[in-house]
Amino acid sequence: MSTLTMAGYRRRRGGLIVRYVVASLLALVFLVPFYAMVKTALSTNDEIYSTTFTFWPSDPQWGRIPEVLSDPRFLDALKNSAIMAVVATSLSILIAALAGYALARIPNRFARPMFMMVVIVLLIPGTTAFVPNFIIVASLGWIGTLRGLIIPGLFGAFNVFLFRQFYVNFPKEVEEAAHIDGAGYFRTFFQVIFPNTLPFASALTVLGLIGSWNAFLWPLVVAGSGQSANTVQIYLSSFLTAQTFDYEGLFMAATLSLIPVLAIFFFLQRYLVAGIAATGLKG
Repeated sequence: MSTLTMAGYRRRRGGLIVRYVVASLLALVFLVPFYAMVKTALSTNDEIYSTTFTFWPSDPQWGRIPEVLSDPRFLDALKNSAIMAVVATSLSILIAALAGYALARIPNRFARPMFMMVVIVLLIPGTTAFVPNFIIVASLGWIGTLRGLIIPGLFGAFNVFLFRQFYVNFPKEVEEAAHIDGAGYFRTFFQVIFPNTLPFASALTVLGLIGSWNAFLWPLVVAGSGQSANTVQIYLSSFLTAQTFDYEGLFMAATLSLIPVLAIFFFLQRYLVAGIAATGLKG
């Protein structure tokens, strides 16, 4: 091996080592909040309020896990959050994909004005629609129901915009071949177009699931005073009241409620990376 080749190999190896070291340090920094949450969940009340730092609780309170899991309110909140996240995310992705395909591929003189309206909606702060949405939900009698939690979030302009831009770059030859075989727009979409969108749609699905699971303000308002539509985030807020601060129960419940989100993320992370990298198929 020549001297120049060896020098280039050493530079590449040195650069790779530096990147791995930097990435590892950043990963440790991002893991600090998770470490603090798990540590607090297993600490005693005295250790939580102690001014002396300890790396790990001297007597981990593992008994808090069955205590939280035995609470029917926590299990109901998990169920409601799971239903809201899965149903709202899957339907919103499907609706956005259909709308994006229609704006990008179906000839229509209203397609461009409709797309401009989507862009205008993106420029409007989401909080401005909070009160109108609440009035509509209340008038329909959906306060305290899962319908009130799910349906208003099914129509997202951001996802429609992303799908439209994705389908604009989709090769027309594939679509034309389906039309030659006699397929209409719906058949072409579900049998040809959407299957090729799965990596991109999966990335949006991961982000949508996490966002729906962590939603707090809208479920807090729509759930009302009852327990039938309370989500995990509403349940966690019950540990902090004007009179009491149950940090032990709060952090343990938060840790347990984080497990489904982490499982979804680790299962779909490769789709998330592929979806972010995807900008459309090349013909």
